[in-house]
Amino acid sequence: MYINHLVKSYCEYIQQYLLREKSRISVINMSEGNATGNNDNPNVSTPERGWVALKSHLILHKVDVALWATRVLTILFTLGYFIPIFGNPYNAYYKALASNAASSALRLHQRSPRVQLTREFLTHIMMEDSCHYLFYSLIFLYVAPVTLVLLPIFLFAILHSASYSLTLLDTLGQNSWWGARLMISLVEFQSRNILRLIAFTEIFLMPFVIILILLGRAGLLTPFIYYHFLSMRYSSRRNPYTRNMFRDLRFVADKYAANPNFPSFTRSILTNIVALVCRLAPPEQHVEQ
Repeated sequence: MYINHLVKSYCEYIQQYLLREKSRISVINMSEGNATGNNDNPNVSTPERGWVALKSHLILHKVDVALWATRVLTILFTLGYFIPIFGNPYNAYYKALASNAASSALRLHQRSPRVQLTREFLTHIMMEDSCHYLFYSLIFLYVAPVTLVLLPIFLFAILHSASYSLTLLDTLGQNSWWGARLMISLVEFQSRNILRLIAFTEIFLMPFVIILILLGRAGLLTPFIYYHFLSMRYSSRRNPYTRNMFRDLRFVADKYAANPNFPSFTRSILTNIVALVCRLAPPEQHVEQ
């Protein structure tokens, strides 16, 4: 029942997307036709499209393009780690983290262009999501390669690069690139599920980092540093998914603990874990819309 509803919703979304693209293309064609066929009105102007327009866009938006390029590199290096066709996969792992750090630094520069050596400025940048994932990359640059670590940065790179790729395609004006546009629509359609998966991975990595210490693959300070990262994600102003995922997991844990058929010993452990996480949770901040 749920699968049928999901398929129906997806088909409706694709149909709306194709209709929107068709109407957008017709508007573009009409404006181009007016620009070429109706020269009586000198005030009519059509935005230039094509390779020349793309080149101008790249020159005018250097930081945005560099940000898009570093995210694409994160995707390529992550794929290079899973599919070691080109070079050493371990090098691709650390290059993916480095390219994500570059993306986070560029985005942080966009959000806070003026650097000030004040406590208020430091507090401000620590609240930015880009600062969180710059911190994330630096944490795992000094830890042995773990496949799960690449999942959040890979999914974030796909989400953000897809939206800007559509801008580049619109600037290029190549309406025949339906394959790329369809892939972007798929990413946008699943954006909420992708963000929930990222939030779950962020939370699951906390106990996983402790296991890495027992395996000798991480330092003793790694869980404490990662806890600070997870606290920042919980208090994020723009991304409430980590905070909501904690609530969902607590709801599931309380539901199992309230089951009379649940073993008392396991119920006690589960209740203690929930109580510990609640004590360690930072105070909630106002979420910026």
